[in-house]
Amino acid sequence: MLTDILKGFIIGICASAPIGPIGILVVQKTLSVGRKAGFTTGMGACIVDTLFAVVALFALSIAQQMIDSHKEVILIVGGIIVAILGLTMSRSNPLKRLRNKSGRLVSFKDFGQALIMGLSNPGAIIVIFGLFAFFGIGSSPDHNAWNMVAIILAVFAGATTWWFSITAILNHFRKKFRLRTILWINRITGIIVIVIGIALFCEGIYKFILQLL
Repeated sequence: MLTDILKGFIIGICASAPIGPIGILVVQKTLSVGRKAGFTTGMGACIVDTLFAVVALFALSIAQQMIDSHKEVILIVGGIIVAILGLTMSRSNPLKRLRNKSGRLVSFKDFGQALIMGLSNPGAIIVIFGLFAFFGIGSSPDHNAWNMVAIILAVFAGATTWWFSITAILNHFRKKFRLRTILWINRITGIIVIVIGIALFCEGIYKFILQLL
Protein backbone atom coordinates (compact mmCIF):
# COMPACT_ATOMS: atom_id res chain seq x y z
CA MET A 1 0.00 0.00 0.00
CA LEU A 2 2.76 2.47 0.99
CA THR A 3 4.60 1.54 -2.20
CA ASP A 4 1.56 2.45 -4.32
CA ILE A 5 1.20 5.78 -2.46
CA LEU A 6 4.85 6.57 -3.17
CA LYS A 7 4.34 5.62 -6.82
CA GLY A 8 1.28 7.91 -6.96
CA PHE A 9 3.35 10.80 -5.53
CA ILE A 10 6.07 10.22 -8.16
CA ILE A 11 3.41 10.04 -10.91
CA GLY A 12 2.09 13.44 -9.78
CA ILE A 13 5.57 14.97 -10.10
CA CYS A 14 6.35 13.24 -13.41
CA ALA A 15 3.01 14.29 -14.94
CA SER A 16 3.67 17.95 -14.06
CA ALA A 17 7.37 18.12 -14.93
CA PRO A 18 7.29 18.04 -18.79
CA ILE A 19 7.50 21.53 -20.32
CA GLY A 20 4.26 21.61 -22.29
CA PRO A 21 1.66 24.38 -22.78
CA ILE A 22 0.74 24.45 -19.07
CA GLY A 23 4.37 24.52 -17.94
CA ILE A 24 4.99 27.51 -20.22
CA LEU A 25 1.81 29.15 -18.91
CA VAL A 26 2.97 28.73 -15.29
CA VAL A 27 6.36 30.26 -16.14
CA GLN A 28 4.66 33.21 -17.86
CA LYS A 29 2.21 33.83 -15.01
CA THR A 30 4.89 33.61 -12.31
CA LEU A 31 7.34 35.93 -14.05
CA SER A 32 4.78 38.47 -15.28
CA VAL A 33 2.34 38.58 -12.34
CA GLY A 34 3.89 36.80 -9.36
CA ARG A 35 4.12 33.56 -7.44
CA LYS A 36 0.46 33.56 -6.40
CA ALA A 37 -0.73 33.66 -10.02
CA GLY A 38 1.82 31.03 -11.07
CA PHE A 39 0.97 28.63 -8.26
CA THR A 40 -2.79 29.09 -8.83
CA THR A 41 -2.24 28.28 -12.51
CA GLY A 42 -0.26 25.19 -11.49
CA MET A 43 -3.12 24.09 -9.22
CA GLY A 44 -5.45 24.20 -12.22
CA ALA A 45 -3.09 21.77 -13.94
CA CYS A 46 -2.91 19.74 -10.73
CA ILE A 47 -6.70 19.27 -10.70
CA VAL A 48 -6.61 18.12 -14.33
CA ASP A 49 -3.85 15.58 -13.61
CA THR A 50 -5.83 14.30 -10.62
CA LEU A 51 -8.98 13.88 -12.74
CA PHE A 52 -6.99 11.97 -15.35
CA ALA A 53 -5.52 9.83 -12.54
CA VAL A 54 -9.05 8.94 -11.42
CA VAL A 55 -9.91 7.89 -14.98
CA ALA A 56 -6.67 5.92 -15.30
CA LEU A 57 -7.33 4.12 -12.02
CA PHE A 58 -10.97 3.22 -12.58
CA ALA A 59 -11.50 3.03 -16.34
CA LEU A 60 -8.13 2.95 -18.11
CA SER A 61 -9.09 0.55 -20.91
CA ILE A 62 -12.45 2.25 -21.64
CA ALA A 63 -10.91 5.75 -21.65
CA GLN A 64 -7.99 4.62 -23.84
CA GLN A 65 -10.43 3.11 -26.33
CA MET A 66 -12.45 6.32 -26.44
CA ILE A 67 -9.33 8.46 -26.97
CA ASP A 68 -8.10 6.20 -29.78
CA SER A 69 -11.51 6.40 -31.48
CA HIS A 70 -11.71 10.21 -31.32
CA LYS A 71 -8.02 11.16 -31.34
CA GLU A 72 -8.30 13.33 -34.47
CA VAL A 73 -11.18 15.39 -33.04
CA ILE A 74 -9.41 15.77 -29.68
CA LEU A 75 -6.24 17.00 -31.43
CA ILE A 76 -8.11 19.47 -33.67
CA VAL A 77 -10.32 20.94 -30.94
CA GLY A 78 -7.51 20.88 -28.37
CA GLY A 79 -5.14 22.58 -30.82
CA ILE A 80 -7.61 25.40 -31.47
CA ILE A 81 -8.20 25.98 -27.74
CA VAL A 82 -4.46 25.95 -26.93
CA ALA A 83 -3.73 28.37 -29.81
CA ILE A 84 -6.48 30.77 -28.65
CA LEU A 85 -5.11 30.72 -25.09
CA GLY A 86 -1.62 31.38 -26.48
CA LEU A 87 -2.96 34.36 -28.44
CA THR A 88 -4.57 35.69 -25.25
CA MET A 89 -1.25 35.29 -23.41
CA SER A 90 0.76 37.11 -26.09
CA ARG A 91 -1.67 40.04 -26.24
CA SER A 92 -2.12 40.49 -22.49
CA ASN A 93 -0.33 43.29 -20.66
CA PRO A 94 1.37 41.94 -17.51
CA LEU A 95 2.31 45.44 -16.36
CA LYS A 96 -1.36 46.37 -16.15
CA ARG A 97 -2.09 43.18 -14.22
CA LEU A 98 0.67 43.98 -11.74
CA ARG A 99 -1.37 47.04 -10.77
CA ASN A 100 -4.62 45.03 -10.62
CA LYS A 101 -5.86 44.97 -7.02
CA SER A 102 -8.60 42.36 -7.51
CA GLY A 103 -6.34 39.41 -6.71
CA ARG A 104 -9.19 36.92 -6.33
CA LEU A 105 -10.53 37.48 -9.84
CA VAL A 106 -7.05 37.27 -11.32
CA SER A 107 -6.35 34.01 -9.49
CA PHE A 108 -9.65 32.48 -10.55
CA LYS A 109 -8.92 33.40 -14.16
CA ASP A 110 -5.44 31.86 -13.96
CA PHE A 111 -6.86 28.66 -12.44
CA GLY A 112 -9.59 28.42 -15.11
CA GLN A 113 -7.14 29.06 -17.93
CA ALA A 114 -4.92 26.17 -16.83
CA LEU A 115 -7.94 23.94 -16.30
CA ILE A 116 -9.22 24.53 -19.85
CA MET A 117 -5.75 24.13 -21.37
CA GLY A 118 -5.13 20.89 -19.45
CA LEU A 119 -8.48 19.34 -20.37
CA SER A 120 -8.00 20.22 -24.04
CA ASN A 121 -4.46 18.79 -24.22
CA PRO A 122 -4.51 15.12 -25.33
CA GLY A 123 -0.83 14.80 -24.47
CA ALA A 124 -1.57 15.24 -20.75
CA ILE A 125 -4.03 12.33 -20.81
CA ILE A 126 -1.58 10.04 -22.60
CA VAL A 127 1.24 10.93 -20.17
CA ILE A 128 -0.90 10.04 -17.12
CA PHE A 129 -2.06 6.76 -18.66
CA GLY A 130 1.51 5.89 -19.63
CA LEU A 131 2.79 6.61 -16.11
CA PHE A 132 0.12 4.44 -14.48
CA ALA A 133 0.94 1.61 -16.89
CA PHE A 134 4.70 2.05 -16.31
CA PHE A 135 4.38 1.92 -12.51
CA GLY A 136 1.91 -0.96 -12.72
CA ILE A 137 -0.94 0.83 -10.94
CA GLY A 138 -4.47 0.03 -12.00
CA SER A 139 -7.81 -1.18 -10.73
CA SER A 140 -7.38 -4.64 -9.22
CA PRO A 141 -9.09 -6.79 -6.55
CA ASP A 142 -6.24 -5.86 -4.17
CA HIS A 143 -7.20 -2.18 -4.27
CA ASN A 144 -10.20 -1.28 -2.13
CA ALA A 145 -11.88 2.16 -2.18
CA TRP A 146 -9.54 3.60 0.48
CA ASN A 147 -6.46 2.41 -1.42
CA MET A 148 -7.75 4.11 -4.57
CA VAL A 149 -8.41 7.38 -2.71
CA ALA A 150 -4.93 7.28 -1.14
CA ILE A 151 -3.27 6.83 -4.55
CA ILE A 152 -5.31 9.69 -6.07
CA LEU A 153 -4.43 11.99 -3.14
CA ALA A 154 -0.76 11.01 -3.57
CA VAL A 155 -0.90 12.04 -7.25
CA PHE A 156 -2.45 15.36 -6.19
CA ALA A 157 0.23 15.86 -3.51
CA GLY A 158 3.03 15.12 -5.98
CA ALA A 159 1.71 17.60 -8.55
CA THR A 160 1.14 20.26 -5.86
CA THR A 161 4.70 19.80 -4.54
CA TRP A 162 6.10 20.27 -8.05
CA TRP A 163 4.19 23.49 -8.79
CA PHE A 164 4.89 24.90 -5.31
CA SER A 165 8.64 24.32 -5.77
CA ILE A 166 8.91 25.53 -9.36
CA THR A 167 6.95 28.75 -8.74
CA ALA A 168 9.10 29.48 -5.67
CA ILE A 169 12.27 29.17 -7.77
CA LEU A 170 10.83 31.26 -10.64
CA ASN A 171 9.64 33.94 -8.22
CA HIS A 172 13.17 34.26 -6.84
CA PHE A 173 14.58 34.98 -10.32
CA ARG A 174 11.62 37.22 -11.19
CA LYS A 175 13.05 40.00 -9.03
CA LYS A 176 16.06 40.19 -11.36
CA PHE A 177 13.96 40.91 -14.49
CA ARG A 178 13.11 44.41 -15.68
CA LEU A 179 9.50 45.29 -16.53
CA ARG A 180 10.25 45.46 -20.27
CA THR A 181 11.89 42.01 -20.13
CA ILE A 182 8.76 40.60 -18.44
CA LEU A 183 6.63 42.08 -21.24
CA TRP A 184 8.75 40.31 -23.88
CA ILE A 185 8.68 37.04 -21.92
CA ASN A 186 4.89 37.36 -21.95
CA ARG A 187 4.81 37.75 -25.74
CA ILE A 188 7.37 35.04 -26.51
CA THR A 189 5.72 32.41 -24.27
CA GLY A 190 2.36 33.27 -25.84
CA ILE A 191 3.80 32.70 -29.32
CA ILE A 192 5.32 29.36 -28.23
CA VAL A 193 1.90 28.19 -26.94
CA ILE A 194 0.28 29.32 -30.23
CA VAL A 195 2.82 27.23 -32.17
CA ILE A 196 2.07 24.18 -29.96
CA GLY A 197 -1.67 24.68 -30.57
CA ILE A 198 -1.16 24.94 -34.35
CA ALA A 199 1.03 21.80 -34.28
CA LEU A 200 -1.70 19.85 -32.44
CA PHE A 201 -4.33 21.13 -34.90
CA CYS A 202 -2.20 20.19 -37.93
CA GLU A 203 -1.54 16.72 -36.50
CA GLY A 204 -5.28 16.21 -36.03
CA ILE A 205 -6.04 17.35 -39.60
CA TYR A 206 -3.27 15.11 -40.96
CA LYS A 207 -4.62 12.04 -39.12
CA PHE A 208 -8.16 12.88 -40.25
CA ILE A 209 -7.05 13.10 -43.93
CA LEU A 210 -5.19 9.78 -43.61
CA GLN A 211 -8.42 8.16 -42.40
CA LEU A 212 -10.28 9.41 -45.48
CA LEU A 213 -7.65 8.08 -47.92
